[in-house]
Amino acid sequence: MQNATESALPAPAVTAYSSHRRGKPAASAVHRVLIGAAFILSGLFIGVPMLVIFTYAFREGMGVYFSQITQPATLHAIWLTVLTAIVVVPINMVFGICAAWLVTRYRFPGRQLLISLIEIPFSVSPIVAGVTYLFLYGSQGLLGPLLESYDIKIMFTVPAIFLVSLFVTSPFVARELIPLMQAQGSEDEEAAITLGATGLQTFRYVTLPNIKWALLYGAVLCNARVMGEFGAVSVVSGAIRGQTNTLPLQIELLFNDYNVTGAFAASSTLALIAIVTLVLKYVLERKQRAG
Repeated sequence: MQNATESALPAPAVTAYSSHRRGKPAASAVHRVLIGAAFILSGLFIGVPMLVIFTYAFREGMGVYFSQITQPATLHAIWLTVLTAIVVVPINMVFGICAAWLVTRYRFPGRQLLISLIEIPFSVSPIVAGVTYLFLYGSQGLLGPLLESYDIKIMFTVPAIFLVSLFVTSPFVARELIPLMQAQGSEDEEAAITLGATGLQTFRYVTLPNIKWALLYGAVLCNARVMGEFGAVSVVSGAIRGQTNTLPLQIELLFNDYNVTGAFAASSTLALIAIVTLVLKYVLERKQRAG
């Protein structure tokens, strides 16, 4: 009886192993189907639109393409878009570092409220953000009379573009740094201070090397968002051709003027920026995982 029982014991393990082996091809087939579906959908929703942009941009030849892309209004829009990124991204990097340091290294009343406030730009429509700034700094806004008394005009100028771009992109760097700094803890900084390092030395030689890839990753995302921003900028800039038009607004104006080739030529510039951003994002993600 005992021998019969012992001889029967391995059977369930063999059965389970066999069923596991039989389940592998099915699981592998499901994985292949899902991966294939992901590639197909990515091609339909990302690859095909990209192909259409460059097809329409170059369909009349390289000469026409470069003549459209070098129009003074388009060149100014490109320059203003780049200038906005140059101004906004470094400010948001500083803000993100300060906010992440405060949230992860200190405990104080209102800490959770501060974290929620940092997330607000992701919850508010860019159009609403633009209208809010218009009601705040416009000539009929809350601070309008005060600004006019000092002959200061903010709305429908380049500084207005900077302000709304800062608002809509402010969480990007902080959102990348806060989880990382929470996971890393403060032991390295405490050890450096114990050994006599100043606060600046601790930040430069300890904190910054630990967060550099996350910081750059957040900056890349912030830069992409700044260059593609349309809603908030369209409200506060006035869309003055050759003055306050960023590249997304210039594309809309060209399309509304039935200049399809010019619109797609300008769009190809944003598409190239998106491709470069995607490559940088991929590289920085790998660096962040490795580091």
